[in-house]
Amino acid sequence: MALLDLFLTCPKSLEGLLAQECQQLGAESVKEKVAGVECVATLEVAYRLCLWSRLANRVLLRLGQGSAENAEELYNTVQQIDWQEHMQHQGTLAVDFSGSNREIRNSLFAAQRVKDAIVDQLKMETGFRHSVDKDKPSMRVNARLQRGTVVLSLDLSGSSLHQRGYRLDGALAPLKENLAAAILIRSGWPELAKQNAPLLDPMCGSGTLLIEAAMIAMDQAPGLSRSHFGFFTWKQHDFDLWQEIEREAEARASVGGKRWKGLIYGYDQSNKAIHAAQKNIRRAGLDKIVHVARKELANFVQPTHAGHLEPGLVATNPPYGERISDMPSLIHLYRHLGDRLKEEFANWQVSVFTGNGDLCHKMGMRSHKQYNMFNGALPCKLLLFTVLEVDQQTQSSADGAQQGKGQNKAQGDRISTEELIYDESGWSEGGRMFANRVRKNLKQLKKWQKKNEIECFRAYDADIPEYAVAVDVYGEHLHVQEYAPPKSIDPKKAERRLMDVLQVLPAVFEINPSNIHLKQRKRQSGRAQYEKFDRKGETLTVTEGKCKLLVNLDDYLDTGLFLDHRPIRTYIGEQAKDKRVLNLFCYTATASVHAAVGGARSTVSVDLSKTYLDWGRKNMRLNGFMGDEHEFIHADCKEWLETNDRLFDVIFMDPPTFSNSKRMKGVLDIQRDHARMIRHAMRVLAPGGVLIFSNNLRGFKMDEEIVERYDVEDISKESVPMDFSRNLKIHHCFEIRYFD
Repeated sequence: MALLDLFLTCPKSLEGLLAQECQQLGAESVKEKVAGVECVATLEVAYRLCLWSRLANRVLLRLGQGSAENAEELYNTVQQIDWQEHMQHQGTLAVDFSGSNREIRNSLFAAQRVKDAIVDQLKMETGFRHSVDKDKPSMRVNARLQRGTVVLSLDLSGSSLHQRGYRLDGALAPLKENLAAAILIRSGWPELAKQNAPLLDPMCGSGTLLIEAAMIAMDQAPGLSRSHFGFFTWKQHDFDLWQEIEREAEARASVGGKRWKGLIYGYDQSNKAIHAAQKNIRRAGLDKIVHVARKELANFVQPTHAGHLEPGLVATNPPYGERISDMPSLIHLYRHLGDRLKEEFANWQVSVFTGNGDLCHKMGMRSHKQYNMFNGALPCKLLLFTVLEVDQQTQSSADGAQQGKGQNKAQGDRISTEELIYDESGWSEGGRMFANRVRKNLKQLKKWQKKNEIECFRAYDADIPEYAVAVDVYGEHLHVQEYAPPKSIDPKKAERRLMDVLQVLPAVFEINPSNIHLKQRKRQSGRAQYEKFDRKGETLTVTEGKCKLLVNLDDYLDTGLFLDHRPIRTYIGEQAKDKRVLNLFCYTATASVHAAVGGARSTVSVDLSKTYLDWGRKNMRLNGFMGDEHEFIHADCKEWLETNDRLFDVIFMDPPTFSNSKRMKGVLDIQRDHARMIRHAMRVLAPGGVLIFSNNLRGFKMDEEIVERYDVEDISKESVPMDFSRNLKIHHCFEIRYFD
């Protein structure tokens, strides 16, 4: 039987496994290439590769290659192949083209030229012009251009082989089927399955790992459920040979199904994921073999109804976070996973596939093998562990963590969720140092906080330079801002330190990790700190003195409440009785709320953002103020000041350092523009009134003309609260009056 020249494509990093698989299925002259394997094989082996490969994306039959420096050469090379040997009469065509060179830069144009060359040749020989069918063509041609040479192949697989046919429903981020199979093969599952060992997945998502594991265990060909292969409509297709190979696969699946006596269970906390998994399992015909149920990770144990289980494999693909705000909960999720494994699964094998290897350090276990892999374009790691007996669990975590509390407990002594959250074992030395500093700060602030009934305050602000974060307390929630590290700092070290922070904070504050809201603060310009950051839309009501205020800890870099201005807001409230109060650049109008609660006759809040004016109105309504005496004006404050003629007794002006918003005319530079703005504000200040002017430009200098013209008192030091006392330059604040 003639040998065919084949090229099998696969995800990057799976080339070695695919080469082994090709050899096992009978291919010869197997050579690894980037994202694929080349080999020679008989037609029978080619069919087996399509049916049995768990790792390949496509099986390509090479037909020829030639020069393709330009579109004309490409056309001529394509016409050197006798396409009538492959195309059915009146069949359809599709062309996949990849690669480029100086002359051929557009893949769509190149695919069109390949199609034209094939169709023109066939029309010349048959008189029929074949049409294009991109979804299910009679012949799918693959053309790969490298430098000046094009390789032309026939796609025997049709659609990608990873599409087994069972998965229509996916969870948030499902693994591709061939990647899941590769994870299981790397994890040693084929050998474990021969021993009827159990397999568990505590975070199974849509069930792909479970289904692939069952098909391996039952010796079921991954392509057995596919309704179509590309070679079905190939002119040289040997139907009888294919039928024989397919019957053999069906017989093996039948025997394998009867032989398999093991257990495959999956769990997930998401009802949506479990429903998707159940549908996929039914479509794969495995609903009597693979079982799934909703279960929190904290309750992950061996199935009790199955009796005593011999050690098997725990294989899972935990979430690893697309956004930095996901990290607080993920760190503790991985910690929970490690604790549950050490508590319940002594002598089991464990494989964890993740896009963030540092998260696995928080499991408190040392992997004995790691593989670099890809999930699409995302670099990932597969980490393999063996769970030690309880009395063998020593300092073995990858990050040098100490032996955990849970490791010393008896098998039947369950760890509660609260213990897991607050467990201080496994902390790094730096993490302990950070925790001790935060606790010291909290102790120093305790009397001040209690005396002044402070619910929202700053607990830590980069006190230790290596741990460059700000930690703000909002009742039972923490708002954590990571200051972007300088380029001189190793990003990996910075990331590990951030994980230390997120690991220890729940224990220090005795809160759930889900109540930690993480942001990264970079150097800001203008009103960039007010821009949209996330889209959760969740608000939290906090108290400040006698005021209730809404904060949003997720959607913006700042929360709607500047904590360093707390004394200024309190002062405005104390001065506001029967006064007319103007709040310029009002943001969420928290100072206006303090004025209203303090008995102001009226308040006017001006800002350029409709979003924050609406937020300000909600703050007012939350405190019971809904009358017309509390006015909100959508305007550019600079322009509004220059045209307004109403007088005010108290004016608060807290402009940004810089703004070039498209919604305003020109650019606001506080150092350059503050004198003019103050003069306009003083024009509408009633006799005996006060202008409170604040800004956060570190090097700010008050204009000398303003100092000479008005009674200016620098109250910056007095206006910085105790929780910001480490940074007295957090803002500048002045009281400005007319001279008596």
